Amino acid sequence: MQSSSFLRPIFWLFALSLSLSHPLFAQNHPKHEFRGVWVASVVNIDWPSQKNLSVEQQKAEFRRLAQSHRSRGLNALVVQIRPAADAFYASPYEPWSEWLTGTQGKAPSPYYDPLEFIIAETHALGMEFHAWINPYRAVQNTGVQKIAASHISVKKPDWIVPYGIKKVLNPGIPEVRAYIVKVVMDIVRRYDVDGIHFDDYFYPYPEPNRRFNDDAAFKKYGSGFANRDEWRRDNINQFIKTLSDSINATKPWVSFGISPFGVWRNKSKDPLGSDTRAGIATYDDLYADVLLWMKEGWIDYVAPQLYWDTEFSIASYNTLLPWWAQHSYGRHLYIGQATYRVDSNNGGWKNMDQLLIQKRMNRELPQVRGSIFYSSKSMMNNVKGVPERLSKTYYPGVALVPPLTWRKLDVKPVNVQNLRSTRSLSNVVLSWEKPVQSVKNRTRFYAIYRFTDRDVITHQSGRHLIALVPSTATQFTDTIVLKENTSYLVTSVGLDRQESEGVSIFIGP
Repeated sequence: MQSSSFLRPIFWLFALSLSLSHPLFAQNHPKHEFRGVWVASVVNIDWPSQKNLSVEQQKAEFRRLAQSHRSRGLNALVVQIRPAADAFYASPYEPWSEWLTGTQGKAPSPYYDPLEFIIAETHALGMEFHAWINPYRAVQNTGVQKIAASHISVKKPDWIVPYGIKKVLNPGIPEVRAYIVKVVMDIVRRYDVDGIHFDDYFYPYPEPNRRFNDDAAFKKYGSGFANRDEWRRDNINQFIKTLSDSINATKPWVSFGISPFGVWRNKSKDPLGSDTRAGIATYDDLYADVLLWMKEGWIDYVAPQLYWDTEFSIASYNTLLPWWAQHSYGRHLYIGQATYRVDSNNGGWKNMDQLLIQKRMNRELPQVRGSIFYSSKSMMNNVKGVPERLSKTYYPGVALVPPLTWRKLDVKPVNVQNLRSTRSLSNVVLSWEKPVQSVKNRTRFYAIYRFTDRDVITHQSGRHLIALVPSTATQFTDTIVLKENTSYLVTSVGLDRQESEGVSIFIGP
């Protein structure tokens, strides 16, 4: 995850800051909104917090992390499970990560599969799990890391390009691209993930006086291209297209998302680009043509890292946000937002409302379907109280992740059976029997809605959605007991985020 600091038009700022306390915001309950957080594992940024934690400590840390984010209204965890050609899961291709066990290649002891565990914990809280994978980084720091004999950089040194303190898998070698597709598809096939997620690292970020030496690969595979830049972009395009096709053919309900650097291209280089003056662009420097991927439907969502404030003239948030909204091409647009910068006291971040202002701007644009916050630690630490304010203002209720309407799975989630209720002075207990399901129409969650006599009983509005419970559940306890006639509606939410019509039950006063 890039944390670029080189990059801040005042626009919307005064009006938005005045409007933050408006009560309508607290009453705004979008039914579908992606509310994610990045959980970074590389160098133990977020989880696990240290190498060599015991298995029980790792599990306890993740439970606290997941529950903390759920309590703030978030509905998706984006967890880094392959930070540098290593694994936070039982991989047949790559060694266990040193940031999990302290030694690359060493399995957890007593043995468990962390990915299996954290997926189950996430789903149990009614949240989606997106597996965050860094495709091309092989070694994070050659000066300090001890690399296992089973690591791809040892087994296939001809696939590797040294670049500063890092080693990078060469995207220009077809066998490299096929290898990464194989690794990712192993995850898709064996684990119950809701999404596959890549960050901004494709070709490495340029460093001063340093050259990415792919001469041999370009000589061998680059014929037919006008220049090396076009060839490099084509290498990444082929990789994204192949992986997209593979995911769709295997588990079409698994979403595929990319979180690119926040500037695609500057307008000075391309009329289609944003009115920015960024020193780096994802198209020109990382060779990632994200707009093409959205236009062609190769990815389901894009989450540009808009980590700059509304006052940063080089690449301001209020310039880039509408630009991405105008260039989302019908795919879901989630905004990568910098909770870690709340504590910086630079530029627009001096305003304690900066993050809330940005969220308000997001809600102004219908193309923006949610946010992903970087990173878990800054959200959990409630830096300056801003994450808590964000939650109370914008996430007072529950939301479903937006459905992948273009997937056309031709299945419909099946309603629960035999819905029953028990009411007491302190709670209402709903219970049901699980529906009979096939693989494709399997339920991911049950959505619980609550209504009074004044309401129309429908699942079309998010205002009445009070809970998402896992598909393993057969009951729900509502501790808010209304002193009037109450009805509940329970729907089944399928793997593709579509809902059944639901079953309702009336409960008298």
